[in-house]
Amino acid sequence: MFDISTFPKADAVRRAAQLSQDDYQRLYRQSIEHPGTFWAEQATHFLDWSKPWQTVQRYDLKTGEASWFAGGQLNVSYNCIDRHLEKRGDQVAIIWEGDDPVESAQITYKNSITTSAAWPTC
Repeated sequence: MFDISTFPKADAVRRAAQLSQDDYQRLYRQSIEHPGTFWAEQATHFLDWSKPWQTVQRYDLKTGEASWFAGGQLNVSYNCIDRHLEKRGDQVAIIWEGDDPVESAQITYKNSITTSAAWPTC
C-alpha cells in the first residue's frame, strides 16, 4: 500500500529524539494501517478534552467533506497555557518581537513579562 522509506538523520537530531527508531516505525505503521486508532491515541495523550469525540475521522472523497473528532470539545487556552502552569509556570511561553528590533518581550505561562524596551500600548 505505502512504501515506508527511511532517510538519514543527523546524529544530534537522533540523540535528542523522544522516540527510538523502533517506536517511531511502530507508530508510523499504525498511522498508516490503523489511522483512527493512531489519531485517537495521540489526541488522548497530547490534549485534554472537555467533551470526548464520538468519531475520530469521517470523510467522503467524492464530495471532499471531512471531519475530525466529531462531537469533541477542546478549550484551546487550557491546552496551550493553563495546563502548563504547575510545572512550567515560570518558563517562557511566548516571545514577542516588535517592529523595531529593540522591542521584544518574553511572556511566561504565568504571564510574567520581561521586556527589552517599553511594552507597546494599544
